[in-house]
Amino acid sequence: MELSEPKILQAFNKYDLDIDDAKVARRTQNILTHKAENDTADVKRLLFNCIDLTTLRTDDSEDSVMALTERVNRFEEEHPELGHVASVCVFPNFAQTVYETLNSEEVGITCVSACFPSSQSFIEVKVAETALACKDGATEIDIVESVGKFLVEDYETVADEISELKEVVGDRTLKVILETGALKTASNIKRASILAMYSGADFIKTSTGKMEPAATPEAALVMCEAIREYYRETGIRIGFKPAGGMKTVDDAITYYTIVKEVLGPEWLTPKYFRLGTSSLANKLLTDILGEETRYF
Repeated sequence: MELSEPKILQAFNKYDLDIDDAKVARRTQNILTHKAENDTADVKRLLFNCIDLTTLRTDDSEDSVMALTERVNRFEEEHPELGHVASVCVFPNFAQTVYETLNSEEVGITCVSACFPSSQSFIEVKVAETALACKDGATEIDIVESVGKFLVEDYETVADEISELKEVVGDRTLKVILETGALKTASNIKRASILAMYSGADFIKTSTGKMEPAATPEAALVMCEAIREYYRETGIRIGFKPAGGMKTVDDAITYYTIVKEVLGPEWLTPKYFRLGTSSLANKLLTDILGEETRYF
C-alpha cells in the first residue's frame, strides 16, 4: 500500500503536532512519580519476558550467535518458572543460525534490516536484505525510518519505503525505528510516529542504540501518546519498543511506568511491549533470583 502525499497530510491533520518540549518534560516527570510502585518482582519478570535479546556487534560470528541462542535454550530448560525472552535479535545474515539453533517456537527471531543503522541505501537493497532475512527464518524485522528524508520533509518517500518493506515482511512483525535522537523535537517524534504507523508499522521503536541520545523517557512519552491517539482514531493497537541506552533495571522500570500510565495494562505484554537490550537481561535476573547472574 503506497501512502500518497495528500494522504500523509490528511493523517497529520488528525493529530496535534504542535508540541511544547518543556511541557513534555513536565508530563514525563509527573508520570514517573509512580515509578516506585512498579519496582516489584512481578514487573521484573514481565520485563525479562519482553526483552529482544540483542547482539549487533562488528565481531559477531556464527559461533557467537549460536552460543547466545543455546544459552536461551538452556535458560528455558533450567528456569521454566521464569519463561523466556521475547526474541533473539541479530543481523540478517545470522537469521538462519538462530533458526537452526533455537528450540523454542515461542521465542521470536528478530533481524535488523534495510541497511541498519543508517537506512542510507537504495530501496532495492533494503527490500532484498529484508526478503533474505525472512527467507532464512526471521519472524520479526526492525528497520530504520529514513531519517534524512524525513528531516527534509520528503514524507512521501519515507512512507512508501515503509509500506514496501511491510509488503515484503507480510504477516511478520515490522518494527520501525524512529532514531529519536536525530529527530530532536517532540513535534518531529510525534510526526514520525504517525507516519510510521499509517505506513504499516506494527511497532514503533525509539532508536538504534548507535547514536546519542538514544532512548529517553521524554521521547517514549511522545511515542506512547501517539500510539494511544492512533488507537483511538483507528482501533489498531501498535506496539512500543524502547532501545538504546537502557543499562539498568531502573531504566526498564521507567519505560514500563510510561507504558502503564499512558497506554494501560493491555500494552503490558510482549505482544505490544519490547525492550531492545543486550546487558539488561542479566541485571533483571540478578534482581529476580537474588544473586549475581551472568547467564547471557
